[in-house]
Amino acid sequence: MAERSTAAVDVADNSGDEPLTAKADQSTADGVAQKRERDTDSEEAQGSGGTERPGKASPPELHSGHKLARRYRLEECVTRLDGFSSWRAVDEKLRRAVGVHLLPADHPRARSVLAAARSSALLGDPRFVQVLDAVEENDLVYVVHEWLPDATELTTLLASGPLEVHDVYQMASQVSQAMAAAHREGLAHLRLTPGAVLRTSSGQWRIRGLAVNAALRGITSETPQRTDTEAIGALLYATLTHRWPYDNDAYGLSGLPKDIGLIAPDQVRAGVHRGLSELTMRALANDGATASRHETPCTTPEELVRAINEMPRIRPPEPEFTAPPEYQRTSYQQGTYGRQTSHLGMGGPSSVPTLPSPLQSRTGTALKWAVSALLIAALGLGSWQLADALMEQGKSEDTNRTQTTDTDDKSGGKVQAVKPLTIQDSAEYYPDGKPQHAGDVKLTYDKDSSTYWRTYSYKGGPVLAPFKQGVGIVYDLGSTQNLSAASIGLYYSGDHTTATLYAADSLSSSAPLTSMAKIATATTTGTGLKISVKKPVETRYVVLWLTAVPQAPADEFSGSGYKQAITDVKFTG
Repeated sequence: MAERSTAAVDVADNSGDEPLTAKADQSTADGVAQKRERDTDSEEAQGSGGTERPGKASPPELHSGHKLARRYRLEECVTRLDGFSSWRAVDEKLRRAVGVHLLPADHPRARSVLAAARSSALLGDPRFVQVLDAVEENDLVYVVHEWLPDATELTTLLASGPLEVHDVYQMASQVSQAMAAAHREGLAHLRLTPGAVLRTSSGQWRIRGLAVNAALRGITSETPQRTDTEAIGALLYATLTHRWPYDNDAYGLSGLPKDIGLIAPDQVRAGVHRGLSELTMRALANDGATASRHETPCTTPEELVRAINEMPRIRPPEPEFTAPPEYQRTSYQQGTYGRQTSHLGMGGPSSVPTLPSPLQSRTGTALKWAVSALLIAALGLGSWQLADALMEQGKSEDTNRTQTTDTDDKSGGKVQAVKPLTIQDSAEYYPDGKPQHAGDVKLTYDKDSSTYWRTYSYKGGPVLAPFKQGVGIVYDLGSTQNLSAASIGLYYSGDHTTATLYAADSLSSSAPLTSMAKIATATTTGTGLKISVKKPVETRYVVLWLTAVPQAPADEFSGSGYKQAITDVKFTG
């Protein structure tokens, strides 16, 4: 039985002791309902060394309605802990909700928080909740980040029990890949708890607080990759067993009994996927083999990604269909139609007298002859009218032949209705690893033409290659749709903008273009671009790829050069 490692305990333990004074217990710093964060005197709140706890710094005395930089209006305090506070706020310039971390400029960790926020912002990976601003102003340090109202944190998902095996597999795969990418850029999380992992309405997993959450609490680690790997193992354990893999209760989950040590998930709960159970132990038990098989431990997120890729892929469950109700046969099918119902009485079945046919009399005979004559006359008149209509049609056939159109030949006269397609999610697409402004992609479909996602300004153009192959955004339509056209609003006009649509397999920001199906291309010199498809294409994910942009003058965001900004994107089917 593998021994528990203490590296993940210091990072992941967040059970806490006393509630905070903050009143909002239904929101978090990213717009996801959860319990209030709790104040604690543990090492986790003080930092791994326990030496950086501020003695004099206190949370800034701010209130709802206070405005930062004449732009960010504070709405609700959702966390107040250890000298800093977190708020739900509104960016009045872009008219969107944001989250804000606030702490005094003389706080012992103010400089490390600023450095962590700026490093995280440079990563620009859409799998992380994006840092939008990091500023020191008026004796305050504040960090502004995305607010995700459509996301649900893992703590809330676990409240109803363990997750379905495919959801666990997707969570492990996406979180491991994201953390591996962060560590390649020298960034660590160090506080990867169930409250830091979110699932969006489209099923994508996002991570919040990269580097920043640890800096706010003074958490450090001499082995950051191992720390984050063990934290992912703890998340796997919780989602598979609905238990916390340590001997303390945390995040609404019961811990393991103190006298049994760390046991494999498939020994805690029946029916746990064997491969995921072994993967969990490889991430958690870094000082030895797993309980069931002698596998090498995973000490970095990169090794965990390779281990997941070596597993057989876990597919989503088949949809369950409700069986239709049993077919009810009619009385005719049951053979009772036309039967004479027996009426049981004292004398047995009653007899029904037989009525004579009404047409057997002299009057009936005359009536039959009259009806026959009328039928013969009607047939004769109908035949004459049919022959006359056929003759008229033969005369006008040649003159009408030249009036047929291509529309009648191709579509049979049917006009297909145009249906607007709703964009459910999006991410910036940058296969070269160099994003433009990943945090602004949602502004391209917010129904506000004054907001936009923009590219950087380039010296060469209009064609961006060979210095950069292109820039773009991948959109999620929610489900497979028949895509027939796209309408794209552009901020800059000029010679010239070229855009191409591709059908993608996922919301990935780095999938190669060679793995996608090209849909259509269009070029414009104005601020509106229409891309039409000859034949509708079935796809859920659509990549909008710009390969040429016009020359534009300098503005408040960038200098003069070749650049473009997208204001509105609409798809129709």
